Amino acid sequence: MKKLFLILFAIILASAATKPVAAQVVDGPYQKKITRDRKPAPLPAVRESDVFWSKTIWRIIDLREKMNQDLYYPTREMHGRLSLINLLLKGIKEGQITAYDASTDNEFKLPMTFDQVKEAFGAVPKVVERRNFETGEMENVKVDQDINPEDIKQVMVKEVWYFDKQTSTLQVRIIGLCPIQEFFRDDDVNHDRPLRRKVFWVYYPEVRPLLAKYEVLNPNNDSRSLSFDDVFLLRKFDSYITKESNIYNNRAISQYATGQYATNESRRIKNEIFNFEQDLWEY
Repeated sequence: MKKLFLILFAIILASAATKPVAAQVVDGPYQKKITRDRKPAPLPAVRESDVFWSKTIWRIIDLREKMNQDLYYPTREMHGRLSLINLLLKGIKEGQITAYDASTDNEFKLPMTFDQVKEAFGAVPKVVERRNFETGEMENVKVDQDINPEDIKQVMVKEVWYFDKQTSTLQVRIIGLCPIQEFFRDDDVNHDRPLRRKVFWVYYPEVRPLLAKYEVLNPNNDSRSLSFDDVFLLRKFDSYITKESNIYNNRAISQYATGQYATNESRRIKNEIFNFEQDLWEY
């Protein structure tokens, strides 16, 4: 009996030795660990008594612009990198961050589940007619729809500009991000009339730890790339203002101006914020 056990043990060892062992694949000369262990840079504390002027601004980042394409690509995961929208969806699906309803207001009141996010994308199950190959009869079948992250063409940013009298500087804090989906109606066969809708809001201070762990591509140096959090903190994106806080229920510029007038109004708000700090000084 003991000899039989030894023979079986030897056979198991021999078979294990003949199996190929998969090598640990490192896509490069070293394994990247610094980025995934990175934490968001701490921001200075702000006291309410030190802020004597502030203005809430909403702006649009168009991901189709050349300067902003590092937030749009890659459309699928490559070398551990994700696009901004894919990263946000990953965080929502895994429960790392919370999505908030964007259909009613911009105040982060109503949390959303991942299924509700899919519904906001329009990725709801559809009933299609298919033939049953067993019976040969046509029947209605429910088909699940997937989210298409490439439909996100813009990102709305809610931020607060404020003057800190303790440091005598004009500062800005991002409050939230809202992906905007571009879609077409079913009857718009030629896709001539694109429509847009806000999908969900995320609270930026909650999202920062996730954004700090993922890099955007540096086209000049792969080993020195900024994180998504760095891109937003350093303002390395192009955008235009669409709304400022006002007494008219925070109405958007598009509600009272169009075309070149809307562009001029956006620039007026931008210059007003810039000139506020400059006008405090005497030269």
